[in-house]
Amino acid sequence: MRRTVFNEDHEAFRETLRAFIEAEVVPVYDEWFAAGQAPRDFYYKLGELGIFGINVPEEFGGAGLDSHKFEAVLYEETARAGVQFGGSGVHVLLALPYIKMLATDEQKKRYLPKFVTGEGMWAIAMTEPGTGSDLAGMKSTAKLSEDGTHYVLNGAKTFITGGVHADRVIVCARTSAPTAEDRRHGISLFAVDTKSEGYSVGRKLDKLGLKTSDTAELAFVDVKVPVEDLLGEENKGFYYLGHNLASERWGIAFGAYAQAKAAVRFAKQYVQERTVFGKPVAHFQNTKFELAACQAEVDAAEAVADRATEALDAGELTPAEAASAKLFCTEVAHRVIDRCLQLHGGYGYMNEYPIARLYADNRVNRIYGGTSEIMKSIIAKDMGL
Repeated sequence: MRRTVFNEDHEAFRETLRAFIEAEVVPVYDEWFAAGQAPRDFYYKLGELGIFGINVPEEFGGAGLDSHKFEAVLYEETARAGVQFGGSGVHVLLALPYIKMLATDEQKKRYLPKFVTGEGMWAIAMTEPGTGSDLAGMKSTAKLSEDGTHYVLNGAKTFITGGVHADRVIVCARTSAPTAEDRRHGISLFAVDTKSEGYSVGRKLDKLGLKTSDTAELAFVDVKVPVEDLLGEENKGFYYLGHNLASERWGIAFGAYAQAKAAVRFAKQYVQERTVFGKPVAHFQNTKFELAACQAEVDAAEAVADRATEALDAGELTPAEAASAKLFCTEVAHRVIDRCLQLHGGYGYMNEYPIARLYADNRVNRIYGGTSEIMKSIIAKDMGL
């Protein structure tokens, strides 16, 4: 069935992006993989390509669009090539919505021009050691100074994607104690300059997958954060975090669907080229049945992902719908990628084959942005259960 989610502009962007990936990423991707991160100067190239400015207002150097469909194309093209753009996904998908929603005009003038060019890379720091998905249990604090000019930030964060290269990090910290009625009360958001005294990057974490995405531990010891870098109002941070969860979960859902689609492509190519018992692997009925079943699942995931994309662009994607899309697409990707790896035999376990890297990269989709179990709870609650 013909897709209707993309138009000519999106397809032109796809062609440009595909050529860029082939020229700038594929030849050096093994080096990034071995290093455990993309080089910092790569983000300048993404800035030049216009990746970071698509949804940024024109007055700050962006294209002024209000659509996630170009991001969707990026998910499909990076998955198709078996590559990742380092930690830059957080920069656009997670950090930008908070800047657009919460930043004052003065803050946008300071933040966004460098955001667009890649000179100022952003990350977001929510998770703390020992708290996991329980954001209300965070211990990091930000106390207003006596003269009211700055906050003093103390605490630690972990699993921070983009944390090594980030120039600014949206840090969630407590400015007030939780109340007996609402333990989510008292959290605020700050755009912290990573060059600040007392700010430090700890270990670059060694992950199972997403090897080119720098993920780090962060520590704050009496970091002075100017009051001009408070995002939004004090103590409303938890509400702000919830407001953007739908778009975050859409991104994970669409990315997972794109990975599943790429896995079928890799497997199809492999079984047509690989010969066993004197015949291509594609000749055997089991191979045909397995790939046909995988394709059917990918078709279904594509429909769900496209529907969620249209709803998100229209401002109508509900938390339950986003949870449903994430749950479905990530579970489909898990099944499909596993079956496609199986068709590669022993070679599917080798990192030189994109299916192996895809298998490892995909696993986190059912964990971050809310686990599959959390998604089921959200859906069940929406059902009145």
